[in-house]
Amino acid sequence: MFGKKASKPQGHIDTLIGVDTCVQGNIEFSGGLRVDGHVRGNIIATGEKPSTLVLSEQATIEGEVQVSHAVINGTIVGPVHTYEYLELQAKARVSGDVHYRVIEIKFGAMIEGKLVNQGGSESDEKVVELLPATGD
Repeated sequence: MFGKKASKPQGHIDTLIGVDTCVQGNIEFSGGLRVDGHVRGNIIATGEKPSTLVLSEQATIEGEVQVSHAVINGTIVGPVHTYEYLELQAKARVSGDVHYRVIEIKFGAMIEGKLVNQGGSESDEKVVELLPATGD
């Protein structure tokens, strides 16, 4: 009501990294990016418009992620920064701190790192530390 209105995620994909593709290096994009393959490098959304990253079940990112919206069902090794919305689907695996404004975590998703809520000012920052699950 008083704050900045949340932006809507991209409804379309502008760029696709296929399942048999391995990218080594940083990726800067705007709009929608879907990753089905492997990326060794940072993925950073540029520009003023909302950006969306979709990471499929077979995809892996080794590096930092900075986007406004993300739907993750694959593996990320590195920190994740979403400025609006983050959805971790059942097969999501994140090894690194997760910074978010709004988050949805499906049953089965795993995070090894801290959850840091970016909902307000620096003084309102909330941190949740998650411990690795123990084997049955």
